[in-house]
Amino acid sequence: MISAVLDRLGRLHPSIIDLSLDRVRRLLTAVGDPHRRLPPVVHVAGTNGKGSTIATLRALAEASGLRVHVYTSPHLVRFAERIRIAGTLPDDETLEALLEEVEAANAENSITFFEATTIAALLAFARSPADLCLLETGMGGRLDATNVIDRPALTVITPIALDHQSYLGDTLAAIAGEKAGILKPGVPCILAAQPDEARAVIEARAAALGVPLIVEGHDFSATSAPDGSLLYTGRSGPVSLPAPILPGAFQRQNAAVALAAAEYLARTARPALLPGFDRDRLAAGLGRVAWPARMQRLPAGALVDHLPSDWEIWLDGGHNPHAAAALACHLESWRDRPLGAVIGLLSTKDADGILGPLAPRIAQLRTVTIPGEPLSLSAEDTLAAARRAGFSQAETAPSVAAALDDLAARLPGPARILICGSLYLAGTVLAENGAA
Repeated sequence: MISAVLDRLGRLHPSIIDLSLDRVRRLLTAVGDPHRRLPPVVHVAGTNGKGSTIATLRALAEASGLRVHVYTSPHLVRFAERIRIAGTLPDDETLEALLEEVEAANAENSITFFEATTIAALLAFARSPADLCLLETGMGGRLDATNVIDRPALTVITPIALDHQSYLGDTLAAIAGEKAGILKPGVPCILAAQPDEARAVIEARAAALGVPLIVEGHDFSATSAPDGSLLYTGRSGPVSLPAPILPGAFQRQNAAVALAAAEYLARTARPALLPGFDRDRLAAGLGRVAWPARMQRLPAGALVDHLPSDWEIWLDGGHNPHAAAALACHLESWRDRPLGAVIGLLSTKDADGILGPLAPRIAQLRTVTIPGEPLSLSAEDTLAAARRAGFSQAETAPSVAAALDDLAARLPGPARILICGSLYLAGTVLAENGAA
């Protein structure tokens, strides 16, 4: 069973995270250096928006008829979500064989779970024909297991904020330095708008490596038109497109970064890696973006059934203060219904920084411990942080289902319920609600 091999791989290193490339390079050599046999690679780092940007770029490429490999993390329900091979999620039997091959080649040497599974992804990608390969860093960039591609076609850095400080540093400058580790000599980089402190570090690193930067706000931008459509302006000029299908004003920036990457691949890369950058293909791509647990409405399912039929449940996996601030801005548009929330957090996250922006916008809060997650902050500790943040109507709940039952009894309807705080909580919610 795939769960057995995943469990074994998780026991090969005493730490879940130990940033280094030495073990990765050793095992890559043992499996035949698959990272040297990939289709053109777009390597994406950043604190927030990486996954949405990759999902959008994938949709744009597939709308042009390309076959696209995609590696992202973490998964929500099935491990297979991490490794999309030429547009298709592999079945568990295929993954099990792949992971066992990596396990055998490793010969019980020390390696982290993420390192081993990244190598499995690279091995799968090297064996399957595709036109493009999108790689998302797991954490940081400089020492991330994905940072083994000597000459990617393009790099992308999405917005940088404070997160994972115990591994990446406790300042924006330090974190930006780690993210900038994916830059490669002479390889262009699409750079999302950044805080000044982070931008200065990235610009200095780019200058040292001769990296052409394509910068949001200077080389490309995206604004919302009065009718809700998206006006993207890049080096090829303006183009009017449908609004991003993923909700939230922050998704406009993610779409802009993905569009800038697509524009480079179509108009500047030699040879061209996208067949065109015309409105019809771009609109088709934007209309097919799918990225679960990013302001996702759950229309039906076991958890949805706990609420009256005219209520709504929304799910978001944002898990740091920057993401929480963006979420809070989106909640400003939710004035038409009472708003309740269910929140679960990891103990490694800034609970006060996440809860603070949300407090003024949520009428009733229930805190939960994330099921099956050893690093979950307890519901009681999350409640204490919520009260420090200013939540007055907040209580613990033994489960998400119980929280929904309680909110349904307490809030006037029809109301809207937001489940948020962690991708790990989002995964358990999708599984319990009946996600495929």
